Amino acid sequence: MATKSYDTVVIGGGPGGYTCAIRLGQLKVKTLCIEKEEFGGVCLNWGCIPSKALIANAHVFDKIKHAGATGIVVSEPKLEVGKMQEWKNGIVKKLTGGVKGLIKANGGEHMYGTATITGKNTLEVVTKEGAKETIEFKNLVIAVGSSTIEIPTFKFDGKTIIGAREAVSLPEVPKRLLVIGGGVIGLELGCVYQNFGAELVVVEATPGLLPGTDPDCTAVLERRMTKKGAKIYKGAKALGYEKTKTGVAVKIDTGGKQETIETDVVLVAVGMRPNGKSLGGLDKIGVKVDERGYVPSDKHCRTNVPNVYSIGDVSQPPLLAHKAIKEGEIAAEVIAGHKAERDWVSMPGAVFTDPEIASVGMTEAQAKEKGLEVRIGKMPFGASGRAMAVQETDGFIKHVIDAKTHQILGVHIVGPQATDMISESSLALEMAAFAEDVALTIHPHPTLGEAMMISAQHAIGQAVDILNK
Repeated sequence: MATKSYDTVVIGGGPGGYTCAIRLGQLKVKTLCIEKEEFGGVCLNWGCIPSKALIANAHVFDKIKHAGATGIVVSEPKLEVGKMQEWKNGIVKKLTGGVKGLIKANGGEHMYGTATITGKNTLEVVTKEGAKETIEFKNLVIAVGSSTIEIPTFKFDGKTIIGAREAVSLPEVPKRLLVIGGGVIGLELGCVYQNFGAELVVVEATPGLLPGTDPDCTAVLERRMTKKGAKIYKGAKALGYEKTKTGVAVKIDTGGKQETIETDVVLVAVGMRPNGKSLGGLDKIGVKVDERGYVPSDKHCRTNVPNVYSIGDVSQPPLLAHKAIKEGEIAAEVIAGHKAERDWVSMPGAVFTDPEIASVGMTEAQAKEKGLEVRIGKMPFGASGRAMAVQETDGFIKHVIDAKTHQILGVHIVGPQATDMISESSLALEMAAFAEDVALTIHPHPTLGEAMMISAQHAIGQAVDILNK
């Protein structure tokens, strides 16, 4: 077969890779996107999208169970897991098919296969059918993402010891679920199955849940989970397990004290590892891959080799789909000769637990570490009429502002629709907004969003809905 030539080849069809390929097509750059599994990557196939479908269902299920307090009396809801999985898989299929369609519609090409770099401007692709194709390129974009970290003492078996991939496709809700890892993935999926009725245990190695998150926010989440019956072990390590006649016995260490917890399913959620070391041939062309598996790139997404770019999880933390998407756009713009770079003020974070947590910018502690004097504004959802009406009063919106200038340094939300509302604060930070900018902006009443305005007002002592400090 004749060698095919492209201006740019993108290896990886996840959020960063497919976004880059689509944008390159829009910019009239001849592009090929290669994916070895399924377009959409982790995010669309077994990460962000399917988990959020389950999270939404679990939230509805939990609301129905407690609807009696509002005068809506229904019989005990029944969950048909098979039907739910079909519905979830339909969403995934529609989105992944749409990705391939968009690449093609914008003038790009895509193919399935495993790529290996063979030279400065060449690579070989082994297709799913086993055929080999040689591809020439001027520019190469590495977008191979990350993979679930597996603990040696908890090897996945797909049934009782599982990772996130299996967790979004369980054929039934386990009666007992033990989650190793109190980070984003572990807590999101843990909350899902807790709302579906599972007895939940969380084992986290660090002193707190969601390391790096505002501790005031995580405290609200921990209280809600514990109130629903979850047992949370912090500063604890899972040492190993034994299968028993009635489940799985997991041995944990909590500050030198050992105990055994029996469960039905163990979800290992200790993070993701970049896939840089899995892409063959990078060493042949001198592309740097660090000891962790990252392929570092500069503000223009260029690696140490000028015609090779890296984006998304494989480039650098944080490992977030929206960061990968932005970097895909940046790389495409740079390749096409436009001006673009990693120039964001702060990267927002969104955690779809119950309640949700979202943040952007500095925490109160981080601001003080930088020597800044800060003021705090906080609007509790317990004082929000809208939150009361939807029975979602746990949590708050918190503004961290510079005490002297009132410039907004960070915003942290725990509560209903936190992940949707944080976008306003991302814009505020990008525009170098001050607390007065948000406080003086009319927010519609009665909404959850007006809590953003009240929190900003509170930071400068002008709140009328709650008592100012």
